[in-house]
Amino acid sequence: MAKVLVVLTNHAQFDTIKKATGLWLSEATHFVNVLFENDIDVDYVSPKGGYVPVDPGSLDATELDAVNQKFYGDAGFRNRALGHSLKPSDVNASDYEAIYFAGGHGTVWDFPKATSLGKLAKAIYDNGGVISAVCHGVVGLLAVDGDDGKKFINDRKLTGFTNEEEAINKLTGDVPFLAEDELKAAGANYSKHEAYTEHVVTDGRLVTGQNPQSAKGVGEAVVKLLNN
Repeated sequence: MAKVLVVLTNHAQFDTIKKATGLWLSEATHFVNVLFENDIDVDYVSPKGGYVPVDPGSLDATELDAVNQKFYGDAGFRNRALGHSLKPSDVNASDYEAIYFAGGHGTVWDFPKATSLGKLAKAIYDNGGVISAVCHGVVGLLAVDGDDGKKFINDRKLTGFTNEEEAINKLTGDVPFLAEDELKAAGANYSKHEAYTEHVVTDGRLVTGQNPQSAKGVGEAVVKLLNN
């Protein structure tokens, strides 16, 4: 059975305002649900391992659709993904056919610095696997080095959370950087669609999604690559 490594954030609090953050739940659940429907297993890892905070906004009644309720109501998911995620040192890249960086605002603090996760992602890719990410989670690709001294994403087609979407959130001044700007600065061939509409970009064995609405589509694109 194929297996995918799902990366989640450990960062629970904005630095500049009194606001909780963490994983945006649907960006994990909607992706993983697609994998489970295709008999693909997952493990969960985070930069530090252990506890993964969930952004309270992603648990709002308006966000708790059937998929989110199924996962959040499952003790096994809460234990493995949110309570006891793996440390990077616990993980062997050769066990996985793909890696997926889930989003949430917490990721902009810990994903770009998570060089151990960047090395795992590159090893999975070099073994013929897939690198994927969604929304703010795409900043995890900033920790992945290429073979030419540049970032892995240099000159690759991708997407991620937009400046416009951050402005709609009214959080532009409260994040350490804007994902769209940082991805472009790293040399990515960045594209976007209308705010909060699904947009998935596949460039070879790299799959990225713009926002929470794109998590399911990223899962479907990853499954398609794994089945080729």
